[in-house]
Amino acid sequence: MKLLENKVALVTGASRGIGRGIALRFAEEGAHVAFTYLSSEQKARELEAELAAYGVKARGYHSDAAIFASAEALVNQVLTDFGDLHIVVNNAGITKDGLLMRMSEEQWDTVIQTNLKSVFNLTKAAIRPMLKNKQGVFINMSSVVGGGGNAGQANYAASKAGIEGFTKSVAQELGSRNIRSNAIAPGFIETEMTGELNEEVRKQWAEQIPLKRGGTTTDVANVAVFLASDLSAYVTGQVINVCGGMRT
Repeated sequence: MKLLENKVALVTGASRGIGRGIALRFAEEGAHVAFTYLSSEQKARELEAELAAYGVKARGYHSDAAIFASAEALVNQVLTDFGDLHIVVNNAGITKDGLLMRMSEEQWDTVIQTNLKSVFNLTKAAIRPMLKNKQGVFINMSSVVGGGGNAGQANYAASKAGIEGFTKSVAQELGSRNIRSNAIAPGFIETEMTGELNEEVRKQWAEQIPLKRGGTTTDVANVAVFLASDLSAYVTGQVINVCGGMRT
């Protein structure tokens, strides 16, 4: 039997990168997958087809998780279309980097709204069906930057540190209802965005990593499958680093 057979998962920001990798691994393990996207309708439809090829139900929704009303409407639509909701992966996120002395209020607010408030929005919206089921799983995407900080990323680091504190608080509040909440903190992961970096910069990154390579979206997705499945039935309130040893 597949690890996520007949579970319904919602993955935000899944049209590319880590979110896309998680959606595909979930479908491979038998989960029906709802996902959100903001920009590319074409990529969303392509992902729908790839997910459906695993014999599961799949649907993409154009939705902005940073808006509270949109998050509520999204969850209600997923419940209508799929009939249930067991797993939520809060993956949507952006960067607007810059040194603090030059960082604008807009750069700060947009990153906090998109990265951190979105996690509150989706979690709040999804609690009710999970309470009804007396089970559920939240997986929130943090970053090694959330624990260690990074020059030029005060806004991003603050949003990810906030996610980790939020994740642990939710675990304490909802554990008695059999609802688990964990976070994944990726390090340097090879995605479309990192692919735009020149080869020399990528080599320098790799040299700083004990495993001497960047991670893949599959590396992250495999941990997400573990956290979403009953393999981690006694794991909650944790931040799991997927970073090749960058953060210990």
